[in-house]
Amino acid sequence: MSTHRDELVARLANAGRRTSDAAVMFHSALSARLDISVTDWKLLGLLETHGPLSAGELSQHSGLAPASITSAIDRLAKRGYVHRNRDTTDGRRVLVALDEGLLQGVDAQFEGFFRRLGALVERYTDAELDLLAGFLEQNAALMREATAELTER
Repeated sequence: MSTHRDELVARLANAGRRTSDAAVMFHSALSARLDISVTDWKLLGLLETHGPLSAGELSQHSGLAPASITSAIDRLAKRGYVHRNRDTTDGRRVLVALDEGLLQGVDAQFEGFFRRLGALVERYTDAELDLLAGFLEQNAALMREATAELTER
């Protein structure tokens, strides 16, 4: 016999899967508009979030294999989305930087989602939002670990 907690955990797992599916589809549609792969789009997001990163750091943040990262950087550099620069503090190190003008106009693609999200968060208290944010942060960390595990096999 299933307990109430088992039912809640199952509900949470199903909600997580539907959220993941919706996010993948949203970002697939967005990357198609930009004429790049979803993976490349997400790597650009990592560069936007963290600033210039080495290929190794991109691999760590994404959980993708270094060879996949190198191929992605080559594709993105060829398209003018990123450029490679020598690290000013360590000339042996190469950093990948996002082209500053790249994301101009992309924010408009998110307006509909952000409007809906703004209305949704208004329904929650600060404590509930803190709880949700903590859960999502931990979930993202677990997903990065699982991604790295898959790419190591």
